Amino acid sequence: MGILERIADIESEMDRTQKNKATARHLGLLKAQLAKLRRELIEPKGGGGGKGEGFDVAKTGDARIGFVGFPSVGKSTLLTNLAGVYSEVAAYEFTTLTTVPGVIRYKGAKIQLLDLPGIIEGAKDGKGRGRQVIAVARTCNLIFIVLDVLKPLIHKRLLENELEGFGIRLNKEPPNIYFKRKDKGGLNYQALVPQTLLDIETIKAILAEYKIHNADIILRCDATEDDIIDIIEGNRIYVPAIYVLNKIDQISIEELDIIYKIPHTVPISAHHKWNFDDLLEKMWVYLKLVRIYTKPKGQLPDYQAPVVLLQGHTTVEDFCNKIHRQLMADFKYSLVWGSSVKHLPQKVGKEHVLLDEDVVQIVKKSG
Repeated sequence: MGILERIADIESEMDRTQKNKATARHLGLLKAQLAKLRRELIEPKGGGGGKGEGFDVAKTGDARIGFVGFPSVGKSTLLTNLAGVYSEVAAYEFTTLTTVPGVIRYKGAKIQLLDLPGIIEGAKDGKGRGRQVIAVARTCNLIFIVLDVLKPLIHKRLLENELEGFGIRLNKEPPNIYFKRKDKGGLNYQALVPQTLLDIETIKAILAEYKIHNADIILRCDATEDDIIDIIEGNRIYVPAIYVLNKIDQISIEELDIIYKIPHTVPISAHHKWNFDDLLEKMWVYLKLVRIYTKPKGQLPDYQAPVVLLQGHTTVEDFCNKIHRQLMADFKYSLVWGSSVKHLPQKVGKEHVLLDEDVVQIVKKSG
């Protein structure tokens, strides 16, 4: 039996199984088996395998946004109107067959936009070209899930399911679980908060499915079976996502008011270029980019071309490495103006964490 058939069998068994405490262990086992099969599907044991045409797009700019959606929801129109890039558009399904890159500049940052080919249901199981598409989606800093406002939100659930099946977790934080495999010593289990969904037997069963009998596991959150599997698999990507509801020119004001209440959502009309400002502003908030301005000695700061860093990687060392790898070899200290320091300027070392719109002057070692 092939992998796809085994996946289908497990999914149908999970659908048939009632969810209660008595079946929790069995469902946990099925979920673990499913995760292992899907990993095999993404990374075949033989390794290698040719890349899909048009899917190895070089990463350029300060951040990358992937446009994901069912065929003919207006992704290509949105990209064309945002970035002025021509992605072949037609009024029938599956027009975009390769990844088309575009670039926009916003608040000084250069952001790469990728129109990913239409995903069909079952992409995570190898249907269509969805596997390569989602592989590119995993490299994005933000995902725009483009939905047709006229189609029911069932599309949203199907796309989320596809991405979840490929280890992409949307608008979620990694579970607060410590996990470490050991060579001996059995299972050392601790739960620092009450567990409402898991017991030790279910955790043991999931670990046994992965042939893990010696490990330290500390739960610092109310965890689910999926959280345990995600931690063991270790290849999950946590990405922010914005649901872009397109074609709002075809609905009423009352319906629009309801849509605005849905979290992580921006309603737009790609064709009429309506509400692009809102979309770009929300994009900026979700990307969490930090702009740092350079100041050559004896000159004014360069406010036109900021060095853009990702939040969490904003030390002076990160800043130097973004400009040039060699810069740290000659680094002595830096002078910083801005909200990250108490004095203006303040002399800081390479570990200092910079904040948005700080101004930095690098002082090199003499000779």
